[in-house]
Order: sequence, then C-alpha cells, then structure tokens
Amino acid sequence: MDLEVAKRQLLEDGCCVVPGILTPAETESVRAKLWQAAENNERAGVPTRQIGLDPNEHNVRVFYLLERDAIFRELIQHPTAIEFVTALLTSDFLISNFTANIALPGSQSMELHSDQGIVVPEPWLQPWSINVIWCLNDVDEENGATRYLPGSHKIKYASELPQDARTRMVPFKAPAGSFVVMDGRLWHTSGANVSKDRERALLFGYYSRSFIRQQQNWNASLSPETIDSLSPQLRAWLGLEARANVSLARRLRIHPVATHTKLTS
Repeated sequence: MDLEVAKRQLLEDGCCVVPGILTPAETESVRAKLWQAAENNERAGVPTRQIGLDPNEHNVRVFYLLERDAIFRELIQHPTAIEFVTALLTSDFLISNFTANIALPGSQSMELHSDQGIVVPEPWLQPWSINVIWCLNDVDEENGATRYLPGSHKIKYASELPQDARTRMVPFKAPAGSFVVMDGRLWHTSGANVSKDRERALLFGYYSRSFIRQQQNWNASLSPETIDSLSPQLRAWLGLEARANVSLARRLRIHPVATHTKLTS
C-alpha cells in the first residue's frame, strides 16, 4: 500500500486501513500472547470482563499489555505505526495507553464516543490524539468491527453530533495483520459480534500530544525490570523521562508553568 495515500486519507477522512503489516504467523503469535496476557491479568486479580465499559461479559478487556510481553512493546513502537502517529500529531507525542478488546460472539456495542473527547474538553479544533488499532483477526461487520461516523473528526462540539449518528455509522473492514489508524476526534463505538463462532481481537495503541495527561501512569504500571529493559526512545515516548510539558516549553522558550497555564486556561 502507498503509505502517502493512506496518510492523506487519514487527514481527509479521519481514518484509514493499512494492510500487510504482520504476517499470518506473526499475527497468530500475537493473538496467542494476547490471550495469555488476559489469563495472567485474571490470575493477578485484574478483571477482564464486566468492568463497566461493555454491556455484557462477551467482551474481554486486556490491560497492562506493555508489562505482559515484549511483543506488545515492539508493536507500540512499530516504525510504520509511528510514521502515521507523527503524520497526524507531529513528533511531539507520548504513548498514552495500550490495551486490547476481544469481542466474542454475543458481545454488544458500547457507548458512542470520541477518544479525544475523553481526555480533553471541547472544542476539538486540532488532532491531539490518535489510535492505531491492530487487527488480529479478519474484521468485518459480522464479528463486531469498530463502527464510526464518517467525517465526524471535524466535529468541534458534542452538540454538532447528529441525532441519528448511530444509524449513519459504518464498520471498518480490515484483514488480520493490518492496522486501522483513527484520528482521536472520530466518533465511533465497538460493533456487536453477531457471528456464531468468530472472535474479533483488536489491540488499541493510543497516542496523544505531550501536553495531554496520559491515560496510563507507566511509572506505576510497569515493573522496574520492564522499565530497565526499555530503549531510551521508548522510555521517552512513555514519558518516563523529564519530557512532556518540559520539552514543549523549551521549544516555545517559556517556563513550564506558563505552558501549563496557557493550555488549561
């Protein structure tokens, strides 16, 4: 796929599909490690079902992926994924979160939302966050593909959301081994898995501009052993060093306190 064409589609439509990133063998290996991570979380007392995000127990939510296996630490910094992140957010970004949602047959749709609307108040004038969604199964409407409202990344206020937004939503369609790139302002929801026996496993790499507080506190959620194993670049992207607002302030040549005041006023 021509990545430059895909980047233009991301800017214009708010989303794009990038196929052929993982081989079938790589995809199956990641999928197996995802289920192992879910089992490890359950043993550690971290619930994976009925946690308040989904309507029923057929959705499996897997947190702490970066702690669970090195393969997830590789995917969150995959060069092609980072290429799309920087195309939308510039190089001034942090890794905000990395989680998974496995929709089993019978899973239902969650609430309509935009990811950027969760972390910053309206108006949403610029793309300040992005989701890179790794597809570990073929994803389509039958097995619960993410449903999105075309063009909704241009919505600046929640009041602009059409009353019939749900009926106008369309599903992503993407092959296993691909990823879907989604502007953080795009309104969407999880689809219902109405298949008889097809799982839909997705990994959600969430990135945001450095002045936005991350969803995950990596200092608290990563073990000292995992932190010691990280490259300097990944440590910086996770905000484990003195970065974030400090780096922004240096570029603007102002004091960090002034930066904070400006961004929150």
